[in-house]
Amino acid sequence: MADTCSSSGVARKYTEIVVVRHGETEWNAEKRIQGHLDVDLNDVGRQQAVAVAERLSRESKISAVYSSDLKRALETAETIASRCGGLQVIQDPNLRERHLGDLQGLVYADAPKMKLKAYKALLSPGRDVEIPGGGESLNQLYKRCTNTLRTIGSKHGALHQRAASSRKGHRAGKILNVSVNVLHLSDPDKWVIKSWGDVSHLNGTGYLDSGFGGGRTSG
Repeated sequence: MADTCSSSGVARKYTEIVVVRHGETEWNAEKRIQGHLDVDLNDVGRQQAVAVAERLSRESKISAVYSSDLKRALETAETIASRCGGLQVIQDPNLRERHLGDLQGLVYADAPKMKLKAYKALLSPGRDVEIPGGGESLNQLYKRCTNTLRTIGSKHGALHQRAASSRKGHRAGKILNVSVNVLHLSDPDKWVIKSWGDVSHLNGTGYLDSGFGGGRTSG
C-alpha cells in the first residue's frame, strides 16, 4: 500500500485501482445487449481505446493491467498496456460485466416484447433478483467484482502515492465507453471513489457521445 497523509497529518495507506470500461462495439452502437457474449470493438472503440491509453500514459505509472477475457475488454486493455510500459495484460473472467441471461443478444428496445420476465428482472429494484437464463442478480455481480478487485488490490500494495481525500456524498453514475473510474482501497476494507465516469480524454475527438452505456441496463 502507498503511504499518504490525510488533512489531519495521519498516514493513510491505500491501493489505487483505475477501472476503465471497454471501447465501443457494434452492439453498443445498435443498443444490443451484450452481457457475457463476446463482441469485438468496432473502429470507434479502437480509437477510443487509443485516446484513453494516451491519457493514462501521461498519468501516474501503472504497475499492472488486468482485464476480463472478453475481446472488447481485452483489446482495450492491451492498447492501454502497450502505451504504459508494455505491460502484460492479466486476464481474469471474474472481471466480466453482468451476465444478463435471456436478454443477451437482444436489442434493448425489443426486450420487453421478446423476454418480458427477464426484462422485468433487469429493471427490478431488488438486489437479489436473478435474470432468467443464467443471469446474475445485482448482489451476485457486486460480490464477484468486489472480491476480485480486493484480491487484485492485495497483490499490489503500493501502486500510487496521491492525496487521499474522500468524496462524501458522491454517487456513481453512468459508465460510458472508455470512462476512467478511480477507486482507493484501504485497510481493512474501505473503498473511496476518487473519480467516476471521466471521459475528458474524448473531448474534441468526436467519440464522446458514441456508444450505449453506463447504466445497469447496458452491456
